[in-house]
Amino acid sequence: MKQKEISLHTKKQLADALKKAMQKKPFSKITVSELIADCNINRNTFYYHFEDIYALLRWMFEEEAIAVVKHFDLLVDYEEAITFVMDYIEQNDHILNCAVDSISRDEMKRFFYADFISIISSIIEDEQERSGITLEPDYRNFLAQFYTNALTGMLIDWIQNPKLRNRESMIQYLVMTMRDSLRGIFGAEHT
Repeated sequence: MKQKEISLHTKKQLADALKKAMQKKPFSKITVSELIADCNINRNTFYYHFEDIYALLRWMFEEEAIAVVKHFDLLVDYEEAITFVMDYIEQNDHILNCAVDSISRDEMKRFFYADFISIISSIIEDEQERSGITLEPDYRNFLAQFYTNALTGMLIDWIQNPKLRNRESMIQYLVMTMRDSLRGIFGAEHT
């Protein structure tokens, strides 16, 4: 194996160990010692790859978010992409709740935000092309930030409040809100 492949394998091992530990205890109680013992690696190896456990958590979410984004062309099918994200949240419910409880809502929002801002920007670009209307760059950036903040906030609420988990309604409302409001913005530009 090449060094890059070995490094990626080690990072994935550590992420798996972190997920396993998060099933048993709060994130704030997990130690590097536990993770390296589970992976049968030494402390220096951990710190070669990650500054701390928070950096490992951030890397884990970023890697999984990249995998999510690669599975879908969000410009074609909002509903399928949102459904996939909801599935991910449901499958990783305990881990995500543990993370939100341990690292704060704002930090969790930053994880989602970094991945969703480019996706939302692409959706806005697609609407521009579809309508033949070009928005001012400042307004386009504002819209991307607005929708990204709304989407990340809703997803975190959905993670933290199982009572809000009417899956079909959430998907329908997110898709309708994005699609219809963007079309309204671009339609309003025609008049």
